[in-house]
Amino acid sequence: MDKNNDTVERVKQWCKNTMIDYLGIEITEVGADYLCGKMPVDQRTHQPMGLLHGGASVVLAESLASMGAALQVDLTKKACVGLEINANHLRSAREGWVYGKATPIHVGRSTQVWETRITDEEGALVCISRMTVAIIDKK
Repeated sequence: MDKNNDTVERVKQWCKNTMIDYLGIEITEVGADYLCGKMPVDQRTHQPMGLLHGGASVVLAESLASMGAALQVDLTKKACVGLEINANHLRSAREGWVYGKATPIHVGRSTQVWETRITDEEGALVCISRMTVAIIDKK
């Protein structure tokens, strides 16, 4: 198994028994400067009108950005916590899957800023999010 597959498997373990797992989010790829995942558009992620819930998009964006940030630090000494997140919902989705790719804009000692682009199955941009992550000492 190569290093990338080892990292994907490690990140998948972080997701077990969490909201990520409950919503059906799957980690699909991890690189040196990105993290990708996909989320089903179904009864778990719909709002009452049958469209992808904006909050579900934010869960996908924050999950990918947070885990991407965590891969940049020594987790025996540091923790990554969300400080701020915003999202622009640009297009709706009713079914199928949406795909997220989180990439860092800034990786500093005490903060990181990540952008997550979420697209539908045709590659159209559904949501774009930016998240600031604080890097704190573990107690």
